[in-house]
Amino acid sequence: MADAFLNWPMEQIAKALDLPTATVDRWIRQGRIPVRRKGLNCMFNRAALEKWAAAHGLHFTPPGPAADQTKTEIPATLVAAMGQGGVHHGIKGNSVDQILRSAVECLAFLKPEAQMELHKGLLERESLASTGIGRGVAVPHPRAPLTGVITSPTITTCFLQTPLAYGAVDEKPVFVLFVLVSKTIQEHLRLLSRLSYCLRNDEFNRFLKTVPAAEALLGRVGEFERQLDLGEHEH
Repeated sequence: MADAFLNWPMEQIAKALDLPTATVDRWIRQGRIPVRRKGLNCMFNRAALEKWAAAHGLHFTPPGPAADQTKTEIPATLVAAMGQGGVHHGIKGNSVDQILRSAVECLAFLKPEAQMELHKGLLERESLASTGIGRGVAVPHPRAPLTGVITSPTITTCFLQTPLAYGAVDEKPVFVLFVLVSKTIQEHLRLLSRLSYCLRNDEFNRFLKTVPAAEALLGRVGEFERQLDLGEHEH
């Protein structure tokens, strides 16, 4: 029975992985997740999917009252947040305003009015000080959490088509954005700390400059996050 295949709607699988349905759909089509379509539903082996989720820093939590209660007690991982937001390439724009507008449009899970609110919040934050942290990286985020707008924190990775002068601390053009949107300040600080752990690493920054595909980027981030978790447990 342990090797039996389960037959679930895609939405149920996405909920169990705490990922957008569109992301799961795309990964199935790309063959990046051990799930296959069968009619209107999807077939998967639970043990295989749980192993895949763990390797990518995700939690596989089947829906249900007890499971939902458990999930709320588990802080979002960096990989899960980045999986939620997606990895996007060739983002166009000739100004910070245009680039942020294009980046927000990548958050297809947000309603149009929520996208407008987020774009406004990102611009307000940039007006205080650039979120360009150096080495061609920026971490745009609104000043206040988007409470009631999102169900889980997201980091949307946007590789720009052309590097842009962004007012970064080192004055270098920005080539990648990590748009961080959270429900609470606690989530924001925790994910920002984890992302910063990766960005402080020279090897990781060189890797970013190769403009990696989504699977490669999430895999590398998962490796760093496991190192971070191991260090936390040792202390």
